[in-house]
Amino acid sequence: MKKNKVNKMVTLAMLGSISYLLMLLNFPFPGFPPFLNVDFSDIPALMAALIFGPMAGILVEFLKNLLDLVMTGTMTAVPVGHIANFIAGILFVLPTYYVFKKINSKKGMTFALLAGTVTMAVVMSVLNYYVFLPAYTFFMGWDAMSAPESRKFVTTAILPFNVIKGVLITSVFMLLFIKLQTWINKQVLYKNA
Repeated sequence: MKKNKVNKMVTLAMLGSISYLLMLLNFPFPGFPPFLNVDFSDIPALMAALIFGPMAGILVEFLKNLLDLVMTGTMTAVPVGHIANFIAGILFVLPTYYVFKKINSKKGMTFALLAGTVTMAVVMSVLNYYVFLPAYTFFMGWDAMSAPESRKFVTTAILPFNVIKGVLITSVFMLLFIKLQTWINKQVLYKNA
């Protein structure tokens, strides 16, 4: 029992570190503002959730953002970007986890990842409009966007960016999942033993 706990903690720490390293390998996507970067750091969090449950996925998302905050800092007094990244990761990982638990197959995983993408894109659009964009303008001392400017920015940049990011993560994760599905199932069985 104690050995299982230690193995779980070590695995989650390792996945959190890998997630942080993947976060550092971010890249801008053409046509979007330069601060909207694509990375594949949600993949280890998704693996953690599939193996150990949803709280493990949340923990990996938290570790990734904490490491990034400590190592790179933030432009604002409050880590608005890190909070946004943390919430976006959770909004992607949790729906994917719960849908996959209901439809446990390759097709189910594809559907689950698309559900995670849609959830992340829609909810992050709303949160950006009401929370994150106003927070950035407040903490950075910028002039506030008008409501129509904010709506336009969210619908032409934030929403499509999150959809594209989700589709890219889905594509990469499905390639991994096809190869690792047997291993993931063994890990889940081992965890439940």
